[in-house]
Order: sequence, then C-alpha cells, then structure tokens
Amino acid sequence: MPAKLSVNVNAIAMLRNRRDLPWPSVTGLGRLALAAGAHGLTVHPRPDQRHIRFSDVPELRALIDDEFPKAEFNIEGYPSEDFLQLVEKHQPEQVTLVPDDPSQATSDHGWDFAAQAGLLKPVVARLKKGGFRVSLFADADPSGVNTARDTGADRIELFTGPYGACHDDPAGAEKQLEMLGKTADAAIAAGLAVNAGHDLVVDNLPLLMRGIPKLAEVSIGHGLTADALEYGMTGTIKRYLKACGW
Repeated sequence: MPAKLSVNVNAIAMLRNRRDLPWPSVTGLGRLALAAGAHGLTVHPRPDQRHIRFSDVPELRALIDDEFPKAEFNIEGYPSEDFLQLVEKHQPEQVTLVPDDPSQATSDHGWDFAAQAGLLKPVVARLKKGGFRVSLFADADPSGVNTARDTGADRIELFTGPYGACHDDPAGAEKQLEMLGKTADAAIAAGLAVNAGHDLVVDNLPLLMRGIPKLAEVSIGHGLTADALEYGMTGTIKRYLKACGW
C-alpha cells in the first residue's frame, strides 16, 4: 500500500514570518496541497512561534473541517502542558510527540524510550482518553520498540534525518535504510503502525517505500516546500504522491 502524504507547513510559516505580512499564506498553500491530493497537514508549533504561530492552528483546523473533511490534521511537539492544552483545544486526528528542546532548530533525534517511558505513559494515556491517535518520534533502533508500545501509543514516526543526510552517499543510505527497515518490522510485529519523516524528498522516497512496504504515512515539509518554489505547490504534491506510490 502507498504511504499517505502529510504536508508539514512549518517551512511555509517560517518564510512568511520573515516579514510582518500575511504571505505566503499558510492556509492558502495548505488548501492547494490538500486540493492536489495530499492526505493531511502537519504543524509543529514551538513555544517561540518561529515557524507556526498558535493563531495558525485554528485556521488550519477550520480549513480541513470545512473543505477537506477526509483529510487529517497532525500536530507534533514536545508534551508540555501548554502543548497538550493546544492539542485538546483544536482536536487533531493525530498527535506526534517529539523530544525537542525549545532551542533546537529542528527535530534531530527520537525518544529514549527506556529513560522517558515514565514521562510518556501518562501523556499518552491523557491523549488517548481524548480520542487522539498518538505517534512517538523514534530513532532507527529496534530495541526501543516494545517500550514504545508499552506507553500505549498507536504508532511510531521513524526519524529519517540520517537517511536523508546520505543524499550523496548511496552506500550510507542503504545502511540507514536497513536499520529503518528493521525498526519498522519490529514495530509492526509489536502492533504499532509506522510513520516516517525528516529530510525526505522525491529522490529518496521510492527506496524508503521499498524498504518499508507497510509504511503508513510520511510527513514532509522542508524538501517539499523547496520543490514548490520550482514546481508550484500543486505540481509538487503530485510529484510526491507519485514517489509515495499513488
């Protein structure tokens, strides 16, 4: 089965935030992405609002509800109380928990499940009680999968940054893909679905799809936004859907 495509609009928001102007429109480009066939939108609202602003979240929720009711909204972030309240207020279909420090430029590692299970279990239970699907950001390491499952989460999202970093190193990419595949296999065997995200582009998606044929969803922002400058948002979404197997 092809992987569903969720478009992370943080890079669009970052470009907008360079000026005190309303363009490029996060909601407008999100609309174009969904109209072109994307299956959902992802945001990562950080405390300093350097990318997505808190005011963007209700607008994107309304866009999906009013115009694309079959699409999904995925909100990702570190599970602070403020983040959890934001999620509970705006009701995404999926919540992806990441271990980001607020000062990080971007996500660069998954959870240490053995060390942080005590933090994650009550948070996952709270989110599950609220009716949300919960995904946990995970490194390519099969040893943590059972502990991730035991938190009560529904999915893991594989951190594909090291794989994406091998864009000019085919042998390195194969090595990274092997570990991603082993982790995905272990997760699926444990009853977890598998998402993936970070530094994925049209060129490396097909190999990832072959290595993880049961991949449920990819969340893509930076590379997709860069391509949209060249191909337009509509054309870019069609290229990424094809790379995902649609």
